Amino acid sequence: MAEISLKSVSKAYVNPVFSLTVLDKADLTIPEGAFAAVQGPSGSGKSTLLNLIGALDRADGGDIRVMGTDIASLPQRRLAEFRNRTIGFVFQSFHLMPVLTAAENVAWPLYFQGVRRRDRMRAAREKLALVGLSDHADKIPGRLSGGQRQRVAIARALVCDPAVILADEPTANLDRKTARDVMDLLRDINSRRGATLLCATHDPLVVERANRVIELSEGKLTMRSDPPAVGTEERHA
Repeated sequence: MAEISLKSVSKAYVNPVFSLTVLDKADLTIPEGAFAAVQGPSGSGKSTLLNLIGALDRADGGDIRVMGTDIASLPQRRLAEFRNRTIGFVFQSFHLMPVLTAAENVAWPLYFQGVRRRDRMRAAREKLALVGLSDHADKIPGRLSGGQRQRVAIARALVCDPAVILADEPTANLDRKTARDVMDLLRDINSRRGATLLCATHDPLVVERANRVIELSEGKLTMRSDPPAVGTEERHA
């Protein structure tokens, strides 16, 4: 069974000034445990695609299933619960709360599951250790580098042990060395933990690490069969 499945999915933004079709009866299948990268021109709708799969936005038509669940059929409360327990998000701009420590940011999704503070903080510190930030758990985001903030965001995405991780331009705000480290970490998590990973990106460094590459163009999704070998980006840097 596919971990992520889209069938004839459409999404458009319409206002009195313009109309933009992001997805036009698009189809997509991503199997469990895959590391997929979706690429396309700026403004092509990569972020919208992730938001639809992550149930942060609603499609205009078609069928979207995550782990066999038709997310369009879920009422809002059950949809929020499904999203919290099943999907981890890594946002381009980190979306960390500036007044909370790294550990408190990571623990935040567990609050909505009713997990006791002691237990959610323990889980948060475990995930921070996984991404190499044990010594920074008590620092607020303003005292962390961009790469460290991205690692906190990854730890937060992992804290509920999701089956699916959605990463929107995960290297956009990072220097090349930090970007390589972050992508190697995500690939390792995908490999060792078996979580399905989908990244929206324009960065060759991300694309070359994926085992499936999806092109988004003119509202259509096309699976490319020949992702480049790891190391391509470094050789051309």
